[in-house]
Amino acid sequence: MADNGAAETAAVTEEAVRAALRQVRTPEGVPLSASPALAGVVVTSGKAYLSINVDPAQARAWEDVRIAAEKAAAAVPGVSSALVALTAERAAAAPRPAPAHGHAPAHGHAPAAPRGTAVPGVKAIIAVASGKGGVGKSTTSINLALGLRDLGLKVGLLDADIYGPSLPRLAGLSQKPEMEDGKTIIPLENFGLKLMSIGFLVEEETPMIWRGPMVMSAITQMLRDVKWGPLDVLVVDMPPGTGDAQLTMAQNVNLAGAVIVSTPQDLALIDARRGVAMFEKVNVPILGVVENMAYFVCPHCGGRSDIFGHGGAHAEADKLGVPFLGEIPLKMRIREMSDAGLPVVVADPEGEEAAAYRHVASGVKAALDRLETGTKAAPRIVIE
Repeated sequence: MADNGAAETAAVTEEAVRAALRQVRTPEGVPLSASPALAGVVVTSGKAYLSINVDPAQARAWEDVRIAAEKAAAAVPGVSSALVALTAERAAAAPRPAPAHGHAPAHGHAPAAPRGTAVPGVKAIIAVASGKGGVGKSTTSINLALGLRDLGLKVGLLDADIYGPSLPRLAGLSQKPEMEDGKTIIPLENFGLKLMSIGFLVEEETPMIWRGPMVMSAITQMLRDVKWGPLDVLVVDMPPGTGDAQLTMAQNVNLAGAVIVSTPQDLALIDARRGVAMFEKVNVPILGVVENMAYFVCPHCGGRSDIFGHGGAHAEADKLGVPFLGEIPLKMRIREMSDAGLPVVVADPEGEEAAAYRHVASGVKAALDRLETGTKAAPRIVIE
């Protein structure tokens, strides 16, 4: 990301940025503004965001073009900063055959690892995903990362939700990351975690009006152009749903596995099922399912209420033949600490909420260890 310290305050247009890109030449000698590789240009609040899509075999040759485009866009009067993402798209992976009816898929051992982007210095990348929004996936992600930290691992957390980044609020951070050598982003750090989010680069109220290719480009750059290593685990808080951005992320990033977050009710479980199926299609192992908001605990009397039902995610995990990692209660303290930028594993490390997240983290680490060693889990017999 390039910064223009002398940027003017006048409003800048997309046309002005595209005009500046005429001076940038592609490897074929064509002005970038006229090249079909320029997938999108968005200007908002004085910040320019560009996406360049190329064939994977040409990615190295296009890196100089990306840097030149970033400098050209940042030099446009009115542009305060520019972010140019280079995406090398691959063909979709062939779906795996569906398991025969009445039999659980073989999750006990690792399928063939997906081919995709590997992040230097990062041993394993895991996705925390949900089939729908509103199930507490981001809160689970940061507390899971903290739980893995407490197990002695070096951990990073990438907020890949471009449209609704929540990591700045959850981590209590608002400053912008610094750059190294003018092209590598230094992630922010807090609670012993390395952290990155598009929310660190834009104002909290700024809407991200981006199409799919630009979303994936931004995620790719936050993986590739951030100095993550050395890390044992990079936790990626995925966008909600199972759309193009999620599928492309699963295909193009070398994920070690995925954690599915769901609430107990039937509607959420249907979406969680879709999430499991999406990762199966691209050969990403399912590390397990977390039941969030499993039950409500009254802050006054301590009474328990199963307002969303109870045990649905556990039963679904058993049905699908994937590990059940644990349940997280719906408690006021978790919400209050999250809003205050102090995750509950940090705010109350000895509390039962922190213990629940650490239990989930232990299950994730055990699943990663099994995949690394190739150890098969005990077979499951599922009767339907």
